[in-house]
Amino acid sequence: MAQIRPFPSSRPSPERARDIASVPYDVVDTKEALELAAGNPASFLHVCRPEIDLPEGISLYSDAVYAKGRENLDRFEADGTLVPDPVPRLLVYRQTWRGAAQDGLVAACAVDDYDSDVIKKHEKTRKDKEDDRTKHLLVQAAHAEPVFLTYRATDAIDARVAKVTAAPPEIDFEAVDAVRHTVWVVPKEDETFFVEAFASIPVLYVADGHHRSASASRARAALREKGPVGPEHPVQWFPAAIFPDRELRILPYNRLVKDLLGRTPDAFLAEVGKAFRVSEATTAEAAQPAAKGEVRMFLSGRWYALAPKEPVPAGDPIRSLDVSILQERLLAPILGIQDPRTDKRIDFVGGIRGTDELEKRVGSGAYAVAFSMYPTTVAELMAIADAGETMPPKSTWFEPKLRSGLFVHRF
Repeated sequence: MAQIRPFPSSRPSPERARDIASVPYDVVDTKEALELAAGNPASFLHVCRPEIDLPEGISLYSDAVYAKGRENLDRFEADGTLVPDPVPRLLVYRQTWRGAAQDGLVAACAVDDYDSDVIKKHEKTRKDKEDDRTKHLLVQAAHAEPVFLTYRATDAIDARVAKVTAAPPEIDFEAVDAVRHTVWVVPKEDETFFVEAFASIPVLYVADGHHRSASASRARAALREKGPVGPEHPVQWFPAAIFPDRELRILPYNRLVKDLLGRTPDAFLAEVGKAFRVSEATTAEAAQPAAKGEVRMFLSGRWYALAPKEPVPAGDPIRSLDVSILQERLLAPILGIQDPRTDKRIDFVGGIRGTDELEKRVGSGAYAVAFSMYPTTVAELMAIADAGETMPPKSTWFEPKLRSGLFVHRF
């Protein structure tokens, strides 16, 4: 059963929250982070992408980068950019986007639960990214960005969250990307309910933040190597925003490939036609698959609809995924993409960027072909995690993203 508890966080004051809160570290590169933080010394990007305050071209894994992140975080707390809460709290975090809202409980989750698979994963992590996030945690002595978790919703928890959100919020602002972020402090009299309610939830699932949660485990292990770490040490816990499954939306994670492995477009289409029924997509919605089991392909300025000729494996939660079918029947056998995690010929674009981004990149000549996917569902994610399996890389793109800098957990 899931263990959660209140935790002391450093948070921005209500009037400064919009300037401080930033996109997460992993959805922007250095250039984009520089542009977003330009003219804003309070942006949390100075903490989660601290290379923006150092000379251009510095290695992201330089000791100076990690030290700068610690320096900036310490400064934010010293100058009042972030205000430490003297007592542990639970929070409710609402994100409102495109007419829909999702409300999550912000709490400290147990590293023990992560290690024992009470918190289930659906993706493999990369060691280099784990190493980077772990070093950020240890040098900053902080979980600077929360993990995004989900669970099978219950009416009782939803009702108590609604009670909390009926009161005035502590923080409420709309970010530049038109996502509204609202935060409530859970009253003390409601904390016990949430702790006990989640103690009846058998499992939580990592929706977004596999490297952040893995690094929380590794940071604890690193401190244990230096000496005893008591059960109440803050490193035993990490902050997470925990959303009910029925409120979440997953966008597609689309694919681009740089070349056709020496084939002409016509020869490539002929090969694709051996495994898929191929038809030119001519409607206004040509770039968007209408349902699970369909893929759209952009090649030589045209969109095509692809449907597999052979039946989809029934009862196999991984091989029945559209991304798996594309990988097994086209990317690997026709384009030679055997390992999409490491092959430099393939790239991935989150659905938030739209299919225009696919057309632009293929049109530029940087890529030869693009694939527009139908979104994976939360139910599919949970089924794979429950089976102890992992999804193919870049299968899910959750949107909206959690804003960083709204609740920082120092240890």
